[in-house]
Formats: sequence, structure tokens, C-alpha cells
Amino acid sequence: MAVIGFIGLGNMGGPMAANLVKAGHSVQGFDLSAAAIDAATAAGVTIADSPAAVARGAEIVITMLPSGKHVLGVYDGADGIVAAVSPGTLLIDSSTIDVESARKAHALATARGAVAVDAPVSGGVGGAAAGTLTFMVGGETAAFERARPVLEAMGKKIVHCGGAGAGQAAKICNNMILGISMIGVCEAFVLAEKLGLSHQSLFDVASTASGQCWSLTSYCPVPGPVPTSPANRDYQPGFAAALMLKDLKLAQEASQSAGAPTPLGAAATQLYAMMTAAGEGGTDFSGIIRLLRGEG
Repeated sequence: MAVIGFIGLGNMGGPMAANLVKAGHSVQGFDLSAAAIDAATAAGVTIADSPAAVARGAEIVITMLPSGKHVLGVYDGADGIVAAVSPGTLLIDSSTIDVESARKAHALATARGAVAVDAPVSGGVGGAAAGTLTFMVGGETAAFERARPVLEAMGKKIVHCGGAGAGQAAKICNNMILGISMIGVCEAFVLAEKLGLSHQSLFDVASTASGQCWSLTSYCPVPGPVPTSPANRDYQPGFAAALMLKDLKLAQEASQSAGAPTPLGAAATQLYAMMTAAGEGGTDFSGIIRLLRGEG
């Protein structure tokens, strides 16, 4: 079992760290939120007073932070984790950030003699708690193989996507598909409502026909057909609309820098920006059906 540092113990990081404790690892964590610290402590995580203190003596350091600037801020500088770790330490960043920042984090780690992977996740808070996350991993093959056993304690599918930044690239492409497909499913249900077709009838047809997709069959945006979907809990997340907007913006930044046309991605970004501007950023992203109905 390993000595693991974990920085970022929020809605995703807290359950992930708890699963590492359950797997028998010694986990020391850091977060700025008192509530997150209390929850992590109750799960068996030892709390340190700074990111650097977490990193000292750790064999592996995992970060789960809001954005690229936060990751680089924790990695870099005299008080950063890169300066605190010993050469050979494995650094795993599971934040969802831009590809350029991910590559900068890799470079900082490599300059120190550390080993790095970017390993963003899919699966939401439920997947984090259940240990069923999908990890999309970027980094050298040897680094990936070293990270795999740790990631397997927190997820059920671990995919090596390529070199530095490839995990982030896969994540933003996947979530662009998700954002677009959810809007399409919601539009279909709104149209069905106007045409007098019941939710269950549309679900029964589309879920077994060419309209089948994850947004429909696993995360149906209307109450009833999929009892576990947020639609049955008044759209409590789940995966908040503000987080979907963040990921769509990352995809748009990447599409512009790469010169790749993403017109549907751009349209989805605008719709989720409208939803967030209306004060619904904390609502599950499937709640965009209410915006499409003209509610609120």
C-alpha cells in the first residue's frame, strides 16, 4: 500500500480519497473548505496544513482542482508540490483543465524528476462515491502503468489516451458529445410533449431505436423512465450545469486553437451559458430541458 497525498477534497475529490483509504492506502489531504476537511477526516484522511506538506514524503500526489490556473498554482513555486516531492514521485492530476495547462504541469514534474499523468474522470459524484469512475489518462506508458493500480481503486475503466495532455483532450471531446446529445434528447422530449406523445412512449421507442444514447437511457431528462436520473430529484446534480459549461468552454478553446470546426459544440456552449446566467448553474445539466420549454 502507498502513502498518497490528495489535494482537493470536494464533491469529487473527497469520495475518491475515501476510496483510497478503503483500499488500504495511507492518505494525507488538503482543502480550503472546512466542510470538505471534516468529511475527509471522517473518511479516514489525515489533513495537512498546506499542499507542500501533503507532498512531502508522499509516493503519489493526486490533485482534483477547479481549473488549470489552480493546478499550476499548486504545482509551481517555492511552496508548490513539485518543489516538495522527491524525484520519482508520481503526480496524478485528475482535474478537468485545458490541454496547455496539463502539458505545463507535466513539464514542471519532469524537470523535478517526478513522473506525471493527467487523468481526468467521467462518472460524476455518484461514480466517485461508488468507485466506478472512468479515467482518461495522458502520459508516458511507464507512468500510466504505474498509475493504473491507484486509479483502479477509484474507478472501473482506465484508458491510456496517449502522451501528455491526451487525457484532457479525451475528456473535453467526450463532454462536448455529452452536452450536445443531452440538448438533442431534451429537444425531442419537448417536441413530443407538444405533439401529445407521452414521455414513456418516446423513451420506449428511442431507447431501442436509432435515437439511443447515454443521455437518454442512463440520464433521461424527464421523470419516470429512468428512476435514477436527476429528473426524478428536481434536477439536483449529478453533474451541475456550471461544470458542463466549463467543459464546453474548454472544448471551444481547444477547437479554436486546433482549427477544428465545432458548430454544435458552440451552440451547446451558448445554451448552457444561458442556463447558468439564469441562476441555474447549480442545477443538473439535464435540467436544460426547462430552458428549452421556456420555463423560469
